[in-house]
Amino acid sequence: MSAPYDGSLAVEGVTFTYPTGVTALRDVSLSFAPGEAVAIIGENGAGKTTLARHLNGLLRPTQGRVLVGDWDTRQRTVAQIAARVGYAFQNPDDQLFERTARAEVAFGPKNLGFTPQAVEDAVRSALALVGLEAAADKHPYDLPLSQRRLLALAATLAMQTPAVILDEPTTGQDAPSIERIGRIVEDLKAQGRTVIAITHDIDFCAEHFARVIVMAGGVVLADGPAAVVLSRADVLAQAEVEPPQLLRLAAALGMDSAPLTVEAFVSDLATRSPNSQGGDPR
Repeated sequence: MSAPYDGSLAVEGVTFTYPTGVTALRDVSLSFAPGEAVAIIGENGAGKTTLARHLNGLLRPTQGRVLVGDWDTRQRTVAQIAARVGYAFQNPDDQLFERTARAEVAFGPKNLGFTPQAVEDAVRSALALVGLEAAADKHPYDLPLSQRRLLALAATLAMQTPAVILDEPTTGQDAPSIERIGRIVEDLKAQGRTVIAITHDIDFCAEHFARVIVMAGGVVLADGPAAVVLSRADVLAQAEVEPPQLLRLAAALGMDSAPLTVEAFVSDLATRSPNSQGGDPR
């Protein structure tokens, strides 16, 4: 009997070529520790989603292997891996199929063997987290796209998996919804769950993820602490990504620090010397 899954993931020398002949990943090796919060960024076609779909078994490597804890994904079904790794799709219409939002969110927990009361609790909690309690009995396709994306997120959260993958979670969302999603990410981190986000929202990435991976052309260009990676304008340029707006503002003001949050920016700005702010040194 294997030990309980802790949320760890590993990609070892993975190359993946689609049936069309397009090679989307080229000898990629990465590991994700239990409880890590990691953002994967890069231009369209960089290989981000292809990589993420290897982590929950939707794709299997052409070469190399992917480990979900002690499981090799080539030796497990997608349904088995879904008990360990939740995946919220970028396009919710690839994920949603039930007649009501409530049934959609309940599907995963039921299939994982939750008790009826646990299913009910999971559904209620997940819908509340994404702000869709009032839509519980609506048909998913009666909801606008932005809310369908939130519903897909709720369906993933309800499964309570140790690892969660969020594919472009803030796309098409207004500011209050982005704040809500940020709170969800922070809550998952506080629970010690592994959170991996694929995102073009660099400001969201900077605020909520301690580690950033930059991809382009199916390879990893950089991998490290967010403050370090997001300060590498040369690497970001290769991936056709701009630095976060706070880092651009800090650079424009001549600040030496790399603040990733508004609080850090204000604090760093307040501690600058009068000389650095153009004040009279006398």
